[in-house]
Parts: sequence; C-alpha cells; structure tokens
Amino acid sequence: MKQGAMEKRIAELEETVDYLLFRQELLFSNTSIDRVLYEYGIKRDQYDRIITLMTDYEESIVERKPVNHYAFEQSIYHIIPEQAGNHQFAEYLTRVFWENDCCQNVFKELYAMELYSL
Repeated sequence: MKQGAMEKRIAELEETVDYLLFRQELLFSNTSIDRVLYEYGIKRDQYDRIITLMTDYEESIVERKPVNHYAFEQSIYHIIPEQAGNHQFAEYLTRVFWENDCCQNVFKELYAMELYSL
C-alpha cells in the first residue's frame, strides 16, 4: 500500500472510531437531545456546528436582532445535508433543545409563537 493511500485509510479509520465513540457517548448520556442525535446519525463535528448555530441564534434573539426560520433551516441543511428540505427535522431539533433548557429562545422565536402559543 502506498504512503498516501495508507494515510487516507488511517484517517478513515480514525473518523469511524470517533463516530462510534460519539454514538456510544450518546447512548450512555441518553438525554432526549442525545437520542435525536443518535437516531439521525449525527456526527460529533455536526453536533458541534449545531451547538454553535443554536448559540449564535440564541444570542441574536437576546440582542433583538432579526432572525427567521428559513435562514436557520438553511444553516441546518448545510450542516446536515441528509436532512435538506426537512422542515420538521429543524423544528424538532430546536424543540428538543428547548425541552432540555438549552437555547430555549430559538424554538420559541422561530417556531413556538406560530404553533404553540408559549
């Protein structure tokens, strides 16, 4: 096996191990957020990017900057291309975070006002 091919294979194996370890962590944590991440096969780097997105939106909402669900959903689809066009996934994700007292304003601002009158 050539050096470049071997390095590529090692990187693939490291990525696989990280994915499996992350899934194991999700199983042991077993919060509703973890169950959603597990169910949809979200990777650690995708989760980190989701947290950053949710935090950014939370800060924007607190600072009374304009936000909308369309832009949020497009950002989610960019992070998780497998869910592109799945409006329900983006809403479900924000709801689960809200239920776990994390970035609560995101769900309330983007979805709850029109759907749930919270």
